[in-house]
Amino acid sequence: MLHTLIQSLQDFTMWLVDALGHWGIFLGMLIESVCIPLPSEVIMLFGGFMAEAGQLNFWLVVFAGIAGNLVGSLIAYYIGKFGGRALVLKFGKYIFLNVKHLDKAELWFGRYGARAVFFGRVLPVIRTFISLPAGIAKMNVWKFVIYTILGCIPWNIFLTWLGYSLGSNWSVVEKYTRPISYLMLALVIAIVIYLAYKVWNKRARNAK
Repeated sequence: MLHTLIQSLQDFTMWLVDALGHWGIFLGMLIESVCIPLPSEVIMLFGGFMAEAGQLNFWLVVFAGIAGNLVGSLIAYYIGKFGGRALVLKFGKYIFLNVKHLDKAELWFGRYGARAVFFGRVLPVIRTFISLPAGIAKMNVWKFVIYTILGCIPWNIFLTWLGYSLGSNWSVVEKYTRPISYLMLALVIAIVIYLAYKVWNKRARNAK
């Protein structure tokens, strides 16, 4: 069932880009950044393939992806800022958001602050949900915008270039990028847990 759901999301993503072109990329990346888990790897890789085929423009693909990321991230940011965690938890179930997703993003943001907005753009789950804790924490909006743009630029250029270079073989990459991304996420979570344990252990010793 999970495989079927993932495949359906991928098929919808490809249809969106094929039907709407650059606007489809913008819309797809906006949806992913507003905490609805569309696969951004598929969006940008397929966009790169379409550019190689002459149906789209390479740099407009990149720009559309970055613009979609920014607009979607700002929507999620303001949901977090004005609605808070309670609103996110109340309605998050309708976009497949659960407490664990938000907890991971909040833990990452709590540890690294503004830097999490930048580095989190290349990590699964974190990438999709990092804007919420940034808004809940009322991070400076202009700083949020700058870190979001800077974090999106290299990732979107890389994926578009990869799809462009591989042409019709672009889909092969997506099969490998997703497991690698999840491995990176597992490593990040392990580091955060270890650091949190050290802090807790230090506080416990000081309390004695």
